[in-house]
Amino acid sequence: MVRELIHDPVFLGGRSESATKEDLAVAEDLLDTLAAHRENCVGMAANMIGVRKRIIAFDNEGSYMVMFNPEICKASGPYETQESCLSLLGGPRPCKRYQTIKVRWQNEDFQTRIKTFTGWTAQIIQHEVDHCDGIRI
Repeated sequence: MVRELIHDPVFLGGRSESATKEDLAVAEDLLDTLAAHRENCVGMAANMIGVRKRIIAFDNEGSYMVMFNPEICKASGPYETQESCLSLLGGPRPCKRYQTIKVRWQNEDFQTRIKTFTGWTAQIIQHEVDHCDGIRI
């Protein structure tokens, strides 16, 4: 189900709780909402649809991927960039990102996975993990 986007900075500034198997439906709604906004959005976190759980969905080189409880374990190659966000009104804002990140997360079966991401995909993941941590660009 496509959900309404949240713009409340106080809500978005709160840290998300760990996701559990009971949150699988939230992930489906997140994917539906991301797909509905695919023209101008490449990633979303659950708090963007009003659910404070550590769930992100994003475009991973042409197909959508969901991560439950993502954590960035390692980051290298810092750079400055600008990003926009559907939840935050206004234009692009400056932020610091890393070219390469190692992420630990759980898949839809809640099996732990670890993978290194680079470039654009790494930037998207960092933006969405920031959402989970209550960090707004």
